[in-house]
Amino acid sequence: MRFASFRGSGGEPRTGAVVRDRVIDLTDFVATLGVPADHAAALASRGLAAPPGGMLRLLHAGPQAMREVAAHVEALSRDDAGQPLAQTALLAPIPRPGKIVAIGRNYADHAKETGVDPFEKPRIIAKLPSSVVGPGAVVRRPAPVTKLDFEAELAVIIGAFASSVPQARALEVVAGYTALDDVSAREFQFDVSPPQTTFAKSMDAFCPMGPWLVTRDEIPDPQTLEVACFVNGEAMQRGHTKDMIFAVDRLIAYITQYMTLEPGDVIATGTPAGVGAFRKPPVWLKPGDRVRIEVSRIGALEHTIG
Repeated sequence: MRFASFRGSGGEPRTGAVVRDRVIDLTDFVATLGVPADHAAALASRGLAAPPGGMLRLLHAGPQAMREVAAHVEALSRDDAGQPLAQTALLAPIPRPGKIVAIGRNYADHAKETGVDPFEKPRIIAKLPSSVVGPGAVVRRPAPVTKLDFEAELAVIIGAFASSVPQARALEVVAGYTALDDVSAREFQFDVSPPQTTFAKSMDAFCPMGPWLVTRDEIPDPQTLEVACFVNGEAMQRGHTKDMIFAVDRLIAYITQYMTLEPGDVIATGTPAGVGAFRKPPVWLKPGDRVRIEVSRIGALEHTIG
């Protein structure tokens, strides 16, 4: 299934299922979902309560709830159910993740274009949650930034509390997948000492994400997807997740040795070759540019530069 967060008529965030070219509002139904005892206990140990609604409530409710929602949607599905997708203002599937764990240079061709050998272990980078925006957003280039770059990525959305997960079971903690643009201010990443990579990737609106969450059952193997980026209609990146140095299951197993992944957390899995910084001459995003990120079996994420 495809689940989306979207803006209601009063501007409030709502949760829905995307069925064909329509969005079925599930906000009220999701708010009634119970949270399994293990999730409730994990939240309580952190001094937290289950989210009252929204996509995070759906993720905390677990796989059984996903099946209940699917049955509910099927019962509602008809040609005129919901509202037209074209008239819906989509938000990022997880408008404010708990954390975004980004992976640096995770494609061999990208590592090669940067002039480094493939890493022996994943390179972990943080993108701060306040950088997240949804489809159609305007990513405003801060006035001092001149080296604004794009990175098309497959994003993994976590659906369980996950600690010390064996690689063989790692995909079981995935709720689904979406597309992400890891927008980066390269002068803070490459031109200063010490490098400020997290800052370079966490400025306001530097994490467009969407258009929706595609559930894990729709993509049983995340290493079978094409990833592409277009700027003003021109292809800049074309890659395939089979070429990741560290596959999704290996990333989850590695990360959870050191930190617990929680429902709604996001892993940005790295980008293929073709980013602007390593083109000759470099290609930097400028106001008015249109960026389109495509991931097969997920769809397209579009945004502009302001």
